Amino acid sequence: MIVFVSGGARSGKSAIAEQQVLKAAAGSRCYYLATASVYDEEMAERVARHRESRRALSQSVQWQTIEAPLGIDQAIAALPANSVVLLDCLTLWASQVLYASELSDEEGLTLLGNSLCDARARSMHLVIVSNDINESLPPTDAETWRYLAFLQRAHRWVAAESDSVIEVVAGCAVEWKPVSGCYL
Repeated sequence: MIVFVSGGARSGKSAIAEQQVLKAAAGSRCYYLATASVYDEEMAERVARHRESRRALSQSVQWQTIEAPLGIDQAIAALPANSVVLLDCLTLWASQVLYASELSDEEGLTLLGNSLCDARARSMHLVIVSNDINESLPPTDAETWRYLAFLQRAHRWVAAESDSVIEVVAGCAVEWKPVSGCYL
């Protein structure tokens, strides 16, 4: 099963995603695929907060963190079949594909698509978190437009492949799919 959880910055999407993982894990091990690269003190504090949140939320579940800023396909391929996985977050992964890798936009999307297919084929329960950054005024520069277009294409692709699509608004989860469907 693939679940896509998106929402605005600090909306509570990670907590909702963690709850989705805990429901699926039923006391077994969970894998946390971290796409963040710790590059400053603020990011280090955010990572520590997320780790503490998972620890406090799930005393009965053991989390194993796998750092995969770019190689989510390799990380998913290395996990056992039937794994329960939280990929957090697609927004950071997208920025690293565009600005810290040799991948083209299309190669990045293909890598993402292959990762989803692999997870589904191996009966994983994969919960993917991403920021919805398309809710504000349109950007005025070409590079921001490029990033926004790439991320939204990735979101459409993930949403279309997901069994459940959840939007988080002010800590409340609104399920959009399977009810309404999604289209590329």
